Formats: sequence, C-alpha cells, structure tokens
Amino acid sequence: MPTAPLFREDFYLATAEAVVTVVHENGAIELDQTCFYATSGGQPGDTGFLERADGSRIPLGVTRHGADKSIILHQPLEGTPAPIVGEKLTLHVDWPRRYKLMRMHTACHLLSVVCPFPITGAAVGEEESRVDFDMSETIDAHRVTEDLMRLVRENHPVFLQWITDEELAENPGIVKSKNVRPPVGLGRVSLVCIGQDSSVDSQPCGGTHVSETQEVGAIHIAKIEKKGKENRRFRIRFGEAPSI
Repeated sequence: MPTAPLFREDFYLATAEAVVTVVHENGAIELDQTCFYATSGGQPGDTGFLERADGSRIPLGVTRHGADKSIILHQPLEGTPAPIVGEKLTLHVDWPRRYKLMRMHTACHLLSVVCPFPITGAAVGEEESRVDFDMSETIDAHRVTEDLMRLVRENHPVFLQWITDEELAENPGIVKSKNVRPPVGLGRVSLVCIGQDSSVDSQPCGGTHVSETQEVGAIHIAKIEKKGKENRRFRIRFGEAPSI
C-alpha cells in the first residue's frame, strides 16, 4: 500500500509515529506514513532509526523507493531484529545530516539561478554537491560564489506550490533539468519557489529544502570542471571561499 510522505508537507519534520504495513524478506520495512526522505532526484535518502515501544532501536542504513514512487522502503542495518506488521514505531530522522542536505539542495537551486543553463546532472552531498550544466561559456568561480552569497544574504523565502501533472505537461519550460524529468503519476508535482511570489526561481522538485536562503550559510564554488565540449561541472562546498 502507498506510504504517506510526510516530508513533502513539512521539510522540518524529524520525528513521527507510523505503523508497519509490510516487512520484506530482505528486511526492508514499509510504513503507513514516514518523515524519511527516499533517495531521488540527486538527493540521498535519509538515515536514522525506528524506535520500538520497549525503547529498542532499529537503525536504518538507507531509505529508497520501491516498485514506484508511492512505495518507500526503510532498510535496517544488517543483523537488526525485524518489527512485525501492525507494530507502531516512532521514527527519528538523523536531523543534522538531513539539514545539511536541505541546505545543499537549496544551494543547488540558487546555482541554477546564477547559471541559467540547462542542467545535465546533479548530486547533493553533505559537504559537497555538484551540478552539471549544458554550457560552453567560460565563467569565473569567484564571481559565481559572490552571486550565490548575495542571494543567500538577501534571505529570500523558500516555499512550495503544487501543480497538477497536467499543468506540468502544459508548461514543460519550467523544467530546468535536461535529462531528468520531475516525478509524475501521483497526481500533483511540487514546485520549489524562491523569493516573494517566486521572483527568484520556481522549478519542479521533490527534494527537501530550507525555508529561507540565509539558512544555506556560507558556500562557495570549489571548482568548475570541463566535462566535454559543452558541459561544465560546478562543485559547491560549505564554508568561505579560499583566498586567491
């Protein structure tokens, strides 16, 4: 049965209660609802633990999707005792890790504003992320960092809006990714909007984000790599840019 994705409505929800609906042979656990984000769109799935009524813990190694996006699988670490169907658990997301990924994911969206080129690939990490652009232009990493930090300091609001699958199909131009399409089939698609009335950016995304750009904190472009004639890879890292 489908898992209700609580994280889609509240990115800051780090704990919740849920009931076990399925336990697979490989140990993967399905729940009626979850605050754990499943690996998708370049953002890693959440880790953390499930707490049983007796206080014992089921540590999780990865959270991923099942046969389709409506199924979320919580994979315990090897050797962990399995819960039973119908058991009520308390979910605990590894919040420091999730918050870093939220900050990084929002930073990647800001980079797509500073560099308005089609995105050919991306991967969100805890300390470093990468975004690949379909571009041949030469661009200065320090200048990009300055533009990114300006958007961070301006502290724009970050929020969600929802559109239907049909509205997305009618407006394909809002998709910045050249190779990866937004998840459809659930009836609606979330738009991550930045700025008052989406004045800075708006793009389909199912990932988790901070609520205002200043939460991203200090970031910089560590390197810009040439990956083919018309492809550039930008590596984003936390912290101040090193002195020239």
